[in-house]
Amino acid sequence: MPKSPAKTPRTGNETPPIQSLDRGLIILETVGRASRAVTLRQLTEVLGIDRSSAFRLANTLKRRGFLSNPAAGKDYVLGPSLWRLSRQYDWSAMLATVAHDHLRNLASVTGETAHLAVREGRNALFIDHAATNHVIAISGQTGEAVPLYCTSHGKALLADFDEAGLRQLFGSKPLTGHTKNTLRTIAELTSACAEIRARGYATDDSEFMEGVACVAAPIRDKEGLVVASIGISAPTGRFTTGMRVPMAAHVTRIAGLISALI
Repeated sequence: MPKSPAKTPRTGNETPPIQSLDRGLIILETVGRASRAVTLRQLTEVLGIDRSSAFRLANTLKRRGFLSNPAAGKDYVLGPSLWRLSRQYDWSAMLATVAHDHLRNLASVTGETAHLAVREGRNALFIDHAATNHVIAISGQTGEAVPLYCTSHGKALLADFDEAGLRQLFGSKPLTGHTKNTLRTIAELTSACAEIRARGYATDDSEFMEGVACVAAPIRDKEGLVVASIGISAPTGRFTTGMRVPMAAHVTRIAGLISALI
């Protein structure tokens, strides 16, 4: 049976929820988490209310297209209104808006150009950046796509991939080399992803562009899934080995703050 979504504790100053709306959202979360159609009885048990009240709530959502019945009876799956809203909503723009102040803060505290990226196929797509006042700095790259396997942002986005997932994404052929430091095999990339999961951030020491070093960390949603990455880029002459750990600490801290917001 689907589990009831965890309830968020309220503080003393928080406005009390509208009970019927709260229950309706619990229904949507319950159905959305289920691997098969959810019965009215299951919804009744999750909500802790009588069958008639649960039916009225579910039927209201059905009339608005947020739930539907895949077959005769009162079993529920998500309806077309949710899919339509999801397709129409610009999630990248939302993420960039939510993260922009934190992105600027990261650039300010590190003194280096900061970028925000999402995965698009086999690439990392930069959706926002914050520049610095350094005379020599890595230019902003908003709108540019870079390979996943040889950039810190890309590898941060791949953090949770295992070898099977990486082979499904990239195939079994050797990876294209961009510099002498580029990872060339899925086995090397698998090891890199395991290391990223363990330490919480990814690095790029001239793997994609000579003379450019980067560090990035994954941004995760409330389910723990990687949805984006945030990081900084700098000339290798300024981004020394000794700077990597303190810079990574700033990056992972900011990634954690953005993850909490989404």
